[in-house]
Amino acid sequence: MIDISLLICTRNRRDSLSATLESVARGVAWGGADRLELILVDNGSTDGTAGMIRRWATDRNFTIRLLFEPHPGLSRARNMALAAARGRIIAMTDDDCVLHPDYFQALAAAFAGISAPAIIGGRILLGDPGDLPVTVKLEDHPMTADPDGFPGGFVMGANLAFSAEVRAMVGPFDERFGAGAPFRAAEDTDFLFRAQAAGIPVLYDPRFVVDHHHGRRHEPEAVALLAGYGFGDGALYAKHLWSDRRIGRWLRDDIRNLRLRFTGPVPAIRHFHAFRLRHVLAGFVAYARVAITSRRPSARRPSSA
Repeated sequence: MIDISLLICTRNRRDSLSATLESVARGVAWGGADRLELILVDNGSTDGTAGMIRRWATDRNFTIRLLFEPHPGLSRARNMALAAARGRIIAMTDDDCVLHPDYFQALAAAFAGISAPAIIGGRILLGDPGDLPVTVKLEDHPMTADPDGFPGGFVMGANLAFSAEVRAMVGPFDERFGAGAPFRAAEDTDFLFRAQAAGIPVLYDPRFVVDHHHGRRHEPEAVALLAGYGFGDGALYAKHLWSDRRIGRWLRDDIRNLRLRFTGPVPAIRHFHAFRLRHVLAGFVAYARVAITSRRPSARRPSSA
């Protein structure tokens, strides 16, 4: 039986993916991944990614499966990988991350004491000191998410794992969310949100670590990223508004936070909570418009009489 299925989705990042794959090989050599399958989904790359993967995969001592999803969308690609995974632990990282050498040992240790379905996120460090300090997770101690708290940012898709049973209990990623999709982001937050609703604990374990080489060095890039996060969260609020009581409380919290002075990780955003709320509301409205449009009856067809 496969112990760990590691899922990596990629699109036109041949060079950074090469570093990711080398880190996987180092982790296997370090130990802790005796029954590993690496599932790679090429999400319509045009930069020679598939050829690079085939060359790299030659004579590896673990299972490598290369899948193709021509239609762009991170959630779409992740769902293809998720459906193919056979491991008792399903882990995900991104194509701009580098695994620490003891990643697989630490991942197995994190799940060793878990007897029920669980989601565990790992530590995410800044891979390049020249990059802005966004999309990182720095806490050095274990944590458990409050089931009533907003799960966004508690753990992240760049270093996320869960027991195989979670897949059946939560279902696939919502393909309307995430990079390359209409609602831009929050595909991992939506997954966590649905897991919490199903009674699955969401945990953080700092032992399994990746370095994130996200490449954002200029403030406008980070501002656009954070705007997308807010937009995705707003769409998520709208999606679950009538089915989960937590949404109303989170919206009220976002409004109350306007009183706080906080610039966030990017100095260019002078009032972070106002910035976030603006984009949350934009995402909320965008989702609502799509939902309303999809429910409208189609135009009446002409009579055939």
